[in-house]
Amino acid sequence: MKEDTVITTAGRDPEANFGIVNPPVYHASTITHPTVAAMRAARERRWEPNVYTYGRHGTPTHTALEEAVAAVEGGDRAVCLGSGLAAINAAILAFVETGDRILMADNVYGPARRFCDSFLGRFGVETVYFDPRIGGGVAELIDERTRIVYVETPGSLTFEMTDVPAVAEAAHAAGAVVIIDNTWGAGVLYKPFEHGVDVSVQAATKYIVGHSDVMMGTVTTREELWPRVRQSAADLGANCGPDDVYLALRGLRTLAVRLRQHQENGLILARWLQQRPEVDRVLHPALPDDPGHALWKRDFTGACGLFGVVLNPAPAKAVEAMLDGMKLFSMGASWGGFESLILPTNPAPIRTATVWDEGPTVRIHAGLEDIDDLIADLERGFERLNVAR
Repeated sequence: MKEDTVITTAGRDPEANFGIVNPPVYHASTITHPTVAAMRAARERRWEPNVYTYGRHGTPTHTALEEAVAAVEGGDRAVCLGSGLAAINAAILAFVETGDRILMADNVYGPARRFCDSFLGRFGVETVYFDPRIGGGVAELIDERTRIVYVETPGSLTFEMTDVPAVAEAAHAAGAVVIIDNTWGAGVLYKPFEHGVDVSVQAATKYIVGHSDVMMGTVTTREELWPRVRQSAADLGANCGPDDVYLALRGLRTLAVRLRQHQENGLILARWLQQRPEVDRVLHPALPDDPGHALWKRDFTGACGLFGVVLNPAPAKAVEAMLDGMKLFSMGASWGGFESLILPTNPAPIRTATVWDEGPTVRIHAGLEDIDDLIADLERGFERLNVAR
C-alpha cells in the first residue's frame, strides 16, 4: 500500500470492534484470567500481539497505535510511552550496562545528553560525543565497549545532517546498535530501517499527535530486538494512558497531509528569511545551499516545519524585542503542532565534540496558519529588532 493509505488504515480493525472505525478506548488496570493456566500462559506470552496481562503493559488501544506507528516507520514492533524522553531512555537502557560505552552525536536533544551524562554516568556507562557530520569516520571512535551509536538527523537545534547508512555500517561492523531520534522525520519523511537503523524513537508529542495536547513517545524496532526494548519500557513504568493513545491515533490519521502543509509553509518562510538583511543564514537541510542538503535529498522524502535561523549580530535586547511582540508565533519549547512557534536558542553550552559560535539564533516551527500572515508577523518582528538595536 502507498504511504497515505498505510497512515489511514494501519492499526484499525473495525470488524473486531462492531464495525466502529476508530479503535475504542480501553481503560484498564486489572486484567483477569479464567484459570491459573490461562494467567500463566498470558504472562509467558506477554509481549506477543493482542496478549494483555496488566494495564501498565498496554491495552487493545495501545496495540492499535503501536501497530500503526510500526507500519508507518517500516519497523516490526513499536511501544508507546509517556513522553519522547521516556522513549529515548527506554531505548538506550535496553542495550547498556555498567562499563559500556555510548557514542552520541553532538547535535542531539539536550535532555538525552543529560540522561546519559547525569543518570547513566552515575552507573558507570560512559557517553562520548562525536561530530554529527563525521559519517563513517565514527568507526575510529568505536571500541570493544561501544554498545550504542545514537544519532539525530537533522539535529533539532542546529540541523546538521548525518550520513546514517555510513554510521550504521561502522556500528554494525563492531556489533553496536544504531538508535535514531526520528522526530523531525516523523516516520513519514524518513524511513530509518531502510538506512540501517535498529531502533527508532520519536517524540509523538510532536507530529504524530499534532495538536499540542498530549505528551507521548514511541520506540520502533526490528523483531529480533523487540523483547529487550519492550522489557526496558515495562521496567521504566513510563506507560501512557489510553485516552492519550486515542488522541495520538486520531492525530496520526492526518499526519501526511499536515506534514505537506508544514513543509510548504516552512520552505516559504525559510526562503523569505534568506533574503532578509537581519539574517546571516537559515538552517534548513531542504535548502539547496545548506551543507547537509545532499544527504537530505538522498535520504528524505520531504521536510517538516522546523528549522533554525542565525541572525546577524544584534544585542540581546533587540532579539527580545523582536520575539516579545509576536502575534502568531508563540514562544514554546515544543513543536509539531498546528500552531507556529519561535524560540531563542543557544546551542553552545550543550556542544562538547564541536564548537558552536554562531548567533544569535532562533528556532522556528511553521504551523498551519496562512503564510502571508506569518510573513507579516515576522516582518513586524524585524522592525522591532531594528528599532531596538
